[in-house]
Amino acid sequence: MAVAAAQKNREMFAIKKSYSIENGYPSRRRSLVDDARFETIVVKQTKQTVLDEARVKANDAGLTEEEVVLQNAASESPEAEKEVVRAAVVVRLRDGMGSLGRILKAVETFHGTVAHLESRQSRSEGVMFDVLIKVDMARVNLLQLIRSLRQTSSFGSVSLLAENNVSVKAPWFPKHASELDNCNHLMTKYEPDLDMNHPGFADQVYRARRKEIAEIAFSYKYGDPIPHIEYTETENKTWSAVFTRVKELMQKHACSEYIAVFRKLEDEKIFVQERIPQLQEMSDFLRKSTGFTLRPAAGLLTARDFLASLSFRIFQSTQYVRHINSPYHTPEPDCIHELLGHMPLLADPSFAQFSQEIGLASLGASDEEIEKLSTVYWFTVEFGLCKENNEVKAYGAGLLSAYGELLHAISDKPEHRPFDPASTAVQPYQDQEYQPIYYVAESFEDAKEKFRRWVSTMSRPFEVRFNPHTERVEVLDSVEKLDTLISQMNTEILHLTNAIAKLRQPFC
Repeated sequence: MAVAAAQKNREMFAIKKSYSIENGYPSRRRSLVDDARFETIVVKQTKQTVLDEARVKANDAGLTEEEVVLQNAASESPEAEKEVVRAAVVVRLRDGMGSLGRILKAVETFHGTVAHLESRQSRSEGVMFDVLIKVDMARVNLLQLIRSLRQTSSFGSVSLLAENNVSVKAPWFPKHASELDNCNHLMTKYEPDLDMNHPGFADQVYRARRKEIAEIAFSYKYGDPIPHIEYTETENKTWSAVFTRVKELMQKHACSEYIAVFRKLEDEKIFVQERIPQLQEMSDFLRKSTGFTLRPAAGLLTARDFLASLSFRIFQSTQYVRHINSPYHTPEPDCIHELLGHMPLLADPSFAQFSQEIGLASLGASDEEIEKLSTVYWFTVEFGLCKENNEVKAYGAGLLSAYGELLHAISDKPEHRPFDPASTAVQPYQDQEYQPIYYVAESFEDAKEKFRRWVSTMSRPFEVRFNPHTERVEVLDSVEKLDTLISQMNTEILHLTNAIAKLRQPFC
């Protein structure tokens, strides 16, 4: 009973200091997809709690979600309260159209203007007509209108529909790299303190070391130098074992882009067998290569936070090391997975751009779209394969840092499918064993083009771009912004056209 109780406690939410950490399900490997699904559940539970609290505060159990949003928006400031918005109100009439005059009179009483009115016979029992009325009025008056109409017995029901300014806002997302300080929410499903199956669960020294390094990451703020970690002899020994194995296998099974950067990292003495590279030296290397930089993370970030960081060409990387008893496999992201799996390709311009585009597509996306983007990330950046000289090569970090699955992936045991984002995004994946299905891209460029076409079909009502000069994400939601951007692009095209013309001129 005590063991069962202890296990149950481990499955409950854990809140550590000022940051939020969610604990979930017994998955055995890093998975942004499961995190996205878990986040959706948490958001729905939190959303219901907020709605219930708002209804209690307003002493009205009948408040709809749209009315709660309207009420919260009106309470932000006196200006927000008086701001005129357009809203759609549905009123069901029990006594026929004779009651319509009462609705119009109420709109007038609360200083509103009718923008649209339509009615139809109702299919609901005890109701004769359904009336849809669109009104323009101040938020505070709109709330009063709805309460007033509900007190009239001849109306079967009164409800507010989300429209224009009265709508559920898109999820918050960072607009500047400094706002990633707010994007450090973790999933604790792999924590050695909570997971009895973790290789370090019974190792008190290892657990203490993990906490020490995690605290360093949590203290990091935008603009700080990346903290230097003095790795122990045991940690460097673990790195050495994995580094040697990856180097043995990459020549035959890794894509050429990975091999080229790996060798460059060796030439610059960042990749050496004897010691773990520091994140700062790796970040400096990436900045020179593709503009990517690193930011220390305390563990497995939630899918939305992790993908958002890619928008700024920032990769959030752990600094702790997997347990020495399991050097060739880790149930969580560790610095060996990040350094050997992800970093070489983040230094490749084409792959870096693809990674950033996944991040930009996630900003303001719905929970369902985050799950799809996470699935695409899983089958590409983590476990992707590509064609090279008629051979299948690995480019996914989960393959390049785990030799067992790498050998499985390039064998004839799993199914190899052509990469297509629409089908990849909804493909169930395997997180307990090796993947039964892998997606093979014709090339990075082909994968990027297919991804762009798929992203254009997402329901997000706006587009974004990253401005590298200001480190800001700009929402392209006005003609003025687009005019400015087009002007900048025309200037760039003029420079490129002049450069081409000069190259084509014969030498004198």
